[in-house]
Amino acid sequence: MRVPRRRREAVEVNLTPLIDVVFLLLIFFMVSTTFETRQALELVLPESVTGVAAETSPVTVVVTPEGEYRLDGQRLSASELASALAAAAPQAREHGLVVEADGRAAHADVVRVLDRAGVLNIRRVRIATAEATHSEAETP
Repeated sequence: MRVPRRRREAVEVNLTPLIDVVFLLLIFFMVSTTFETRQALELVLPESVTGVAAETSPVTVVVTPEGEYRLDGQRLSASELASALAAAAPQAREHGLVVEADGRAAHADVVRVLDRAGVLNIRRVRIATAEATHSEAETP
């Protein structure tokens, strides 16, 4: 007796559902990921040989080469500096004030910050500098 053989169909793997799941996961992670954008200034600090490292002060004023000021990450003009520094004065009197002035900033812009600090009775004022390299430190 002759038994007819059944023909086997070729086995295929359907990748369409797998691709759909991968794309859904990709979209999910793209949507749910939070990106932290931090604004960083490219400051060129003046160099100092005799500078001493200090603890970080909670009140820091940044002076940019363009004559803008930043206090707590907030961009300020020269006219807004007085009121913003007055609001931070109690904390600056207690912990001190650090002035991070770019080496290319105008002297008048730095003096404006120091003058406002004096008017607000902030006595502990430090100016941030970068450590000088040995070859530059030895030259008179």
